[in-house]
Amino acid sequence: MPVLRASDKDFTVRLRAFIGNGEAAPDIRSAVAAIVADVKQRGDAAVLYHTAKFDHAKLNVRQLRVPLAQIEQAAARLDPAKRKAFEEAARCIEDFHRRTLPKGWTAKNPHGATVGERYHAIRRCGLYIPGGQVPLVSTALMTALPAKVAGVPHLCACTPPSPDGKMNPDTLAALHLCGVKEIYAVGGVQAIAALALGTDSIPAVDKVFGPGNAYVTEAKRQLFGVVGIDLLPGPSEVMIIADRTAKPAWVAADLCAQAEHGSGKEKLYLVADSAEFVDRCLSAARAQAAQLTHGDKIRLALDHMVCAVIVDRIADAAEVANLVAPEHLELMVAKSKLNALSAAITTAGALLLGHETPTVLGDFTAGPSHTLPTGGTGRFFSGLRVTDFLRRTSLVRYDLASLRKAASVVDAFARMERLDAHGRSLKVRLDPKA
Repeated sequence: MPVLRASDKDFTVRLRAFIGNGEAAPDIRSAVAAIVADVKQRGDAAVLYHTAKFDHAKLNVRQLRVPLAQIEQAAARLDPAKRKAFEEAARCIEDFHRRTLPKGWTAKNPHGATVGERYHAIRRCGLYIPGGQVPLVSTALMTALPAKVAGVPHLCACTPPSPDGKMNPDTLAALHLCGVKEIYAVGGVQAIAALALGTDSIPAVDKVFGPGNAYVTEAKRQLFGVVGIDLLPGPSEVMIIADRTAKPAWVAADLCAQAEHGSGKEKLYLVADSAEFVDRCLSAARAQAAQLTHGDKIRLALDHMVCAVIVDRIADAAEVANLVAPEHLELMVAKSKLNALSAAITTAGALLLGHETPTVLGDFTAGPSHTLPTGGTGRFFSGLRVTDFLRRTSLVRYDLASLRKAASVVDAFARMERLDAHGRSLKVRLDPKA
């Protein structure tokens, strides 16, 4: 486990080495490319083959789409406590995204012409809901509800089956709550390829959404352009910036929570102004891991996927955070430092402010989607939001008066770029003989 000091000359080099460059390993790239090519060539047959190979579920083509009756049954049989949790989380998530829904507008430009924008929901979107080692039921809400708010007319979801071919009933119920009734028993790279390319059983979508492991993320990267993608959310990350007002047990609990995902590729950053405090937090995390269901996986992450950074002043942690661009960033610092520190951080996927705001609130219920940029992509990507499910169309309308005002500008650019047909297309409209 690297312990770095921000004051060291080689600090940035060593930190970047831990972060990585965001590229998938060559073996992952080649494996993904092979599966994508297979799905492109063989369609459903390839989807079924790779589902049997990786998910150990032997399905036939009729089992790819989950029957509506099965989805409705899962919703009807949902435990009341789970239903209450789903409904309360859904209220928070929908409320947040409705506040971000953009509206079309028009105005007059300096020529007197009408300009503006209109928004339209993307016609067909596909959601990827991870299963694998743990069923990420909350992802159903975190992706489907922004789509619902945006008004997407055709929404489908892919989520992997268990080895016996069964689907997680909680995931089905969550999707049903969001109005998603087109669900496919497919996971992994083959799911992303099927959504992007289309098969006889799975119609292609216009855009793919949702988090996944390194293979799923690479599949989205390779298929971008064939299909739209939301962002590249890979294995989970958390950075905790903590000063001496933080409780080591709380810091430890939050580190364990992210390590629990269990892919072995999670990254955990702890930034503090005391090496002794870092030691106390990590010791507490190892002690807590011994009591947890996924303790072995958590300890593995604590041993190999933690990067501790010691800064001279907590204010210096902002520069570290902006370099890492972490998926989740918890600020467990004194209230007097919170506003200034958070204002200096510009690349985090989500900022969780104060000692009482663990990442798990953002994971499950706070409101913003938990589908967030990882692997340093927060430098240019943002977390999933309702606008990701919308298209924006620009509007321009000139009349004869505004056209005359624009004529000299158009003529100047047409001459500079030696595009006389461009210039003529305006001049002909001002020629009374034309």
